[in-house]
Amino acid sequence: MKDFIKMTLATITGLFLFGFVATFLFVGMIGAIAAAGETTPIMPKEAVLQIDFTNLMLTEQTSEADPLAMLQSGTEITPVGIYSAINAINAAAQDPAIRYIYMKPDGVSGGQAQIEEFRTALKNFRDSGKAIVSYIENPTNAGYYLASVSDKVYMTRHDGGMNMFFGMASQQIFLKDALEKLGVNVQLIRHGKYKSAGEMFVRNSSSKENLEQNEAMVNSMWESWSTQIAQSRDLTADELNAMLNNLELNFPSDFLEKGLVDELLSREELQQKLADLYVTDNYKNVKNISLADYAKIKDVPDVKAASKIAVIYAEGNIVDGNEKEGVAGDRFAKIIADVRADKDVKAVVLRVNSPGGSVMASEKIKAELDLLREKVPVIASYGDYAASGGYWISANCDYIFANATTLTGSIGVFSMIPDFGGTIKNKLHVTVTPVKSNDHADMLSMIRALTPKEEAYMQASVERIYTKFTSIVAEGRDMTVEDVDAIAQGRVWTGAEALEIGLVDQIGTLEDAIEYAAMSIEGVTSVSDVQIAAYPKPLTTLEMLLESLGGQSAFAGTPLESIEQAFRGWDASQAGKVYARIPYEIIVR
Repeated sequence: MKDFIKMTLATITGLFLFGFVATFLFVGMIGAIAAAGETTPIMPKEAVLQIDFTNLMLTEQTSEADPLAMLQSGTEITPVGIYSAINAINAAAQDPAIRYIYMKPDGVSGGQAQIEEFRTALKNFRDSGKAIVSYIENPTNAGYYLASVSDKVYMTRHDGGMNMFFGMASQQIFLKDALEKLGVNVQLIRHGKYKSAGEMFVRNSSSKENLEQNEAMVNSMWESWSTQIAQSRDLTADELNAMLNNLELNFPSDFLEKGLVDELLSREELQQKLADLYVTDNYKNVKNISLADYAKIKDVPDVKAASKIAVIYAEGNIVDGNEKEGVAGDRFAKIIADVRADKDVKAVVLRVNSPGGSVMASEKIKAELDLLREKVPVIASYGDYAASGGYWISANCDYIFANATTLTGSIGVFSMIPDFGGTIKNKLHVTVTPVKSNDHADMLSMIRALTPKEEAYMQASVERIYTKFTSIVAEGRDMTVEDVDAIAQGRVWTGAEALEIGLVDQIGTLEDAIEYAAMSIEGVTSVSDVQIAAYPKPLTTLEMLLESLGGQSAFAGTPLESIEQAFRGWDASQAGKVYARIPYEIIVR
């Protein structure tokens, strides 16, 4: 018995020590990763600004690299905020130390609006008189869209690459038949014939209105990109689309023959081209600095400026509470209140990149923004999305900028109540006997369908909130409620379409919005006269690690990924809650 106790205690002690040492080493490794990211880059006397999307990701805000993703892949993907990236490119255009830009756009990662804004900055760089050279091995829609702005677009001479440059597409998935087999009945309460959030659960094919808006949305987004691509390559959009429709772009030689690239090069030949442009005989003499490192050097706030512009990044689903991820209503209300209390803040840019979510949280955020507008001008800048709740919180801003491909509008609301009664009784063979004090006490129990009276009760709630939504938009956009209703009904519009119908004021970037905000401050003649302060602060390495350990999507890389993202925050325990949200996420490839 004594030996058994000794062995047990020794085992427990050993496991404890192993766990302690492993934890210590893991934390130390994470600390080393974080410390490595804090080093100050060294700027060469002369250099090429290198933009390689193999290890670069465009994001809304600059943040530390995700340590778990780095450990899993063995590659550090550096997130660079779009405003920092644009600032770096603008600085490089004026910096005599930067000779030219070399870009490898394969694998570009970012939202469609971020990519659009990034290309605008690249075009401005080229217009300054400096060159951009791009090299493609595996063309994609986004990759070629960026590359097309270059003075020279080179492509590998080797066959075997994967061409994914076919034009834009979206997928609609409908689950009604699958849910019926499981005995699940989803009751959808909504206002707006185009409000398709939840439609995938109650239909086995698209409604006419949903198909109409999706076709218009995809075509509008592609029209914006294809027009810019065609202009850059001295083509018409019709000629470009004919190439794609006829599948004429398969091999590198096809891209060369059709005028989409300037030359086919091996890696060695490319290096010689880069050396020649650098005015040196040997590529080894070419000094490079990455965009991420150059942005660190140039992204230094001017603490001497007396006036401050607060840029509030409302990115992600709008949710209730104080969550660190997404646009949590209570947390953002406090952030906005803190900004309002800062006497140095003379203007605010609200950067919205949200598909919407909780109506309650949206109302809390809007209420604080209304108070903020009484003190300083608030300018909205739209990223990939400013739809439903994202539009709700920003419709009253003093001026609204959107990108041409921004998805906005979706002025409509919905509520979903799943009924698992059939599943419980017919699939699990479980009988539930309700015991209740009042007739409708179990109406949201999700074990039975709503009665007609209960459905009318829920519809009344949806109608009331829809009426409030359209009234908010009418007030903010100086329209009548009837005019808003005509373009609402849950319809999703691109930024280009939204400009035509009055939902936004101008097509422009985050940089344009900040410039506009600066000019609204008395005595300011340039953005350089103000300090830019970003809210909220990005997650630290440790915070990201803890969030990452919480689990990743089971549908990553599949057609269901966009749906899982869209309904990730939906909690069945809150059945009957009213939401203002679009029903999908756009994943750009």
